[in-house]
Amino acid sequence: MIRPVPHVGAMAAYALADLGDQQTISLAQNESAFPASPAAIAAGKAAMGELPLYPDPDWPDLRAAIAQVHGLDPARILCGAGSMELIGCLIRAYAGPGDRVLGTDYGYAFVASASAQVQADYIKAREVDLTVSIDDILDAVTPETRIVFVCNPGNPTGTLIPNSDIQRLREGLPADVMLVIDQAYAEFSDQTHNPAEIFALTDRGDTVVLRTFSKAYGLAGARVGWGYFPPEIASELRKLLNPNNISIAAQAAASAAMRDQPHMKNVVSRTAEIRDRFAHDCQSLGLAVPESHTNFVLLRFASVEDAQRADAALRADNLLMRGMGGYGLSDCLRATICQAPIMDRCLTALKGVLR
Repeated sequence: MIRPVPHVGAMAAYALADLGDQQTISLAQNESAFPASPAAIAAGKAAMGELPLYPDPDWPDLRAAIAQVHGLDPARILCGAGSMELIGCLIRAYAGPGDRVLGTDYGYAFVASASAQVQADYIKAREVDLTVSIDDILDAVTPETRIVFVCNPGNPTGTLIPNSDIQRLREGLPADVMLVIDQAYAEFSDQTHNPAEIFALTDRGDTVVLRTFSKAYGLAGARVGWGYFPPEIASELRKLLNPNNISIAAQAAASAAMRDQPHMKNVVSRTAEIRDRFAHDCQSLGLAVPESHTNFVLLRFASVEDAQRADAALRADNLLMRGMGGYGLSDCLRATICQAPIMDRCLTALKGVLR
């Protein structure tokens, strides 16, 4: 029998969402409720004629589009097959056996899987009221800590801490500890939390900011993520990135999507309107719903049994939310915001259980 290396054999596979069957409407993946920009779709289709060629490994037009919109240096932008690729490469480049990667109670679970791949220990700092606690992160840092990951806004909580807290965290961390700020949902909070303040932290040489096209831009299927890096870290990451990681069509679609900021902002606004109305209606049913700054809401039930009954009622109507047992939140379901008629169906199913 051919056996894997011991630490891979001992790993659990990364837990993907249950998507049900073909009749199921999934509210489990945090995909966009609305289509991508028409300009992005047209650009992706137009690029299909170039498929005999390998994609450009430097993503020149995509980097230029990102840099123009955010006022960044394109040379410090790296793109990945989703932000997952960038996270995995960061951990492979800067952590190994005996090192610690520090996240938080409800941080992105893939960071734990990527840490296990390099035999680094993944440690969680406590969150307070489902919100990242800077003091608890700083208290959890040890001499073995190499990387700190913070999701802001958080997933699966949807909660948000101010930029001043992120800045205080960076000031409090040792200079040899990398801070990675995962902003997969930042487009939902950019209007109130100046993104330039967070990108500026990369000038220190010890901080990375990650973003994605999978949420607000509606390009989850294209698998495009990006990050802003100090030059020294970017050069090390380049050694590990697949040199042809983003297809020609995906690069073209993402470039056009980034340049169509009015479409993205309209999607964010429409999503937030549906989200806030659904959250208010769920609170009226007695559910605890943290204020969300994302395209989903976390629903906390009075008991694990109530959450299970709600899940069963939703499934009976071919609706599927994400169970949160893997995060230690078995009394919760996470609901991706879909278009209003679907959220109304969810509310009807929840009413049948809770009333």
